[in-house]
Amino acid sequence: MSARNRELFALVPASLLVTAGFTGVFIQRSNVLSNVSLTYGAIFLALCLATHLFIRFTLRHADPYMFPLAAVLASFGVVMVYRIDATEARQQAQWFVLGLLLFGATIIFFRDYRRLERYRYIIVLVSLALLVLPRLPHVGYAANGAYLGVRLPGGIVFQPTEFSKIGLVIFLASYLRDTRQVMVMGARRILGVTLPPLKHFGPVLVIWGVAMVILVALHDVGSSLMFYGALLAILYVATARLSFVVVGLAAFALGAWFLGTHVAHITGRFESWLHPFQYRLYHAPLGSYQLANGIFAQAAGGLFGQGFGQSVLTIPGTHPVAYLLPAPETDMIYAVITNEVGLFGATAVLIAYLLFVYRGLKAAALARDSFSKLLATGLAAVFGLQVFVIVGGVTRVIPLTGVTLPFISYGGASIVANFVLLALLLLVSDRARRPS
Repeated sequence: MSARNRELFALVPASLLVTAGFTGVFIQRSNVLSNVSLTYGAIFLALCLATHLFIRFTLRHADPYMFPLAAVLASFGVVMVYRIDATEARQQAQWFVLGLLLFGATIIFFRDYRRLERYRYIIVLVSLALLVLPRLPHVGYAANGAYLGVRLPGGIVFQPTEFSKIGLVIFLASYLRDTRQVMVMGARRILGVTLPPLKHFGPVLVIWGVAMVILVALHDVGSSLMFYGALLAILYVATARLSFVVVGLAAFALGAWFLGTHVAHITGRFESWLHPFQYRLYHAPLGSYQLANGIFAQAAGGLFGQGFGQSVLTIPGTHPVAYLLPAPETDMIYAVITNEVGLFGATAVLIAYLLFVYRGLKAAALARDSFSKLLATGLAAVFGLQVFVIVGGVTRVIPLTGVTLPFISYGGASIVANFVLLALLLLVSDRARRPS
């Protein structure tokens, strides 16, 4: 069976998941089996088939599993968001369509994606400018002490960090492609530690330092961790020097300690992480209420979950509505997933993410030029780290931060940016798998 035919058959589970998910929600809400679920499944399958045909004619040799994996995650996300808020689910579906359109536009206009190397400094400046937007008065949007988005006309909140991550990865891949050899040849050992030459690594440190300072000013610790991890991944692949990564991790640990002990907002996050069930923190403003209730929700789900639409998200009889699980459609959607489909269902979601990252890294391994290899590595790494940051925060592996779960959490910028990321990975994969 050809790669494109495998992709076609792999899209069937996505449409079935939409149909089964909406059926479960409808039955739970009204105990009636509605044909609307079949309609939603058919519409979703038609969109996926149209995208598949587009890929078949434009990227014949691209990886056959990445788009179906993204479709499965997106379909599951639409069902979960609909279970929480039907209006937001309709908006999510609209963003899904827009994401597919930008997915196609990226493939058409950047068919030779290596042209992006020429504009790396323009791309990184635009990415840094996007990071600053949430902090601007009358434009920025703050939630739970962090400046995460920009308000657009019509009440739409746009998160510019979702697109900045792609721009910064493109810059790193392009710059390190040119300087990776001199970084290895010019490296010096100081006190037994190998360090890259400052002359060539300096620009990366300056630009990344500016990005980190902006993110700290925005109180967006999750994106900082995601970007920093992507930098170390690309640096390791470019130089094959583990010592560079070790030094980077040591610097990260030192910076985390300093911020955790000197910045009030981050200190509060650490305290809530270490003592989520402490009475004072549980009832404090921006305390551990959200994290603790997320842990309770996951524990209540057990192995097999309570079923679609069965989790209790709000306190009955309150006006305005009081949330037992704040931000269930964004930050805490993984807790809702675990509560409703159990540990087995949540593990299946994580396996889908792992497979997506694996296919991205395989595209990097097959790539024939350095820029393609570094670009695919960076995109796969930043995607995987974003999943780790949000899932690790909800499960209390690391402090909770406000990033979205790719393709699943409610958010227009998130789903659109991740479809652009998917398009770039497929472009790399198509070029790598194309016969010589």
